[in-house]
Amino acid sequence: MEDLSVVKYFLDEKVEQYNHVEFIEPDPVSVPHGFSLKEDIEISGFLAATIAWGNRKSILKSAGKIIKYLDNQPFDFIMNHTSADLKKIQGSVHRTFNSDDLVFFIKSLQNIYVNKGGLEKVFAVKENEVNTYHALERFRNVFFEIEHSLRTRKHISSPARNSSAKRLSMFLRWMVRKDNKGVDFGIWNSIKPSQLVCPLDVHSGNTARMLKLLNRTQNDWKSVLELQENLVTLDKEDPSKYDFALFGLGVFEQFSSNK
Repeated sequence: MEDLSVVKYFLDEKVEQYNHVEFIEPDPVSVPHGFSLKEDIEISGFLAATIAWGNRKSILKSAGKIIKYLDNQPFDFIMNHTSADLKKIQGSVHRTFNSDDLVFFIKSLQNIYVNKGGLEKVFAVKENEVNTYHALERFRNVFFEIEHSLRTRKHISSPARNSSAKRLSMFLRWMVRKDNKGVDFGIWNSIKPSQLVCPLDVHSGNTARMLKLLNRTQNDWKSVLELQENLVTLDKEDPSKYDFALFGLGVFEQFSSNK
């Protein structure tokens, strides 16, 4: 790792720069920002995070399509939809995420809110767990406990299969972090910010490697843990805040390609 104090100072400045309301509009986090009800925020956020791969404009367009399918009232639709409502959902939704996948997600979310106490409870991290690994696996098991197509399973990542689970980790960051900066919501108490891992994708991964915060070349769960170990030395209470810095440097400043 580079000199720790230098890296911390640099990244803390970048967190301040990018953890700002101006970050919201072009980012998938803008989708849940369109709602005020807790359940609407978490459902719309979960669905937006699920399709958050590829071009960001395309992601936002597809997320808008999903919200329209839900009659712009995600929680009410999840709880009260009819079979006729589901039949209106047809065709492609976002790349390989299609109407059959969305219909299952709606049914599974209904099961979670009716029978499991809601998304926050299903994602809860236990007191003795240092990160979200087990919570993500427990959530995945609950999510797929009702009848489903095997092809749909690929849309919910599994750390046990060494996936970085970037989109789920990003969603949890949105729900959990409490810093009053206006980007993350901080509406969940079932996970501590210190238990969150930094979402790892090609942008944050390449930036982390340039800063010697990550040595592994793959963007997988083992790399998530390596990066986490180093980010905890920078801020043990809120390590995932560095997602703003690593992602922002990679996407907006092309940091890794400029070195």
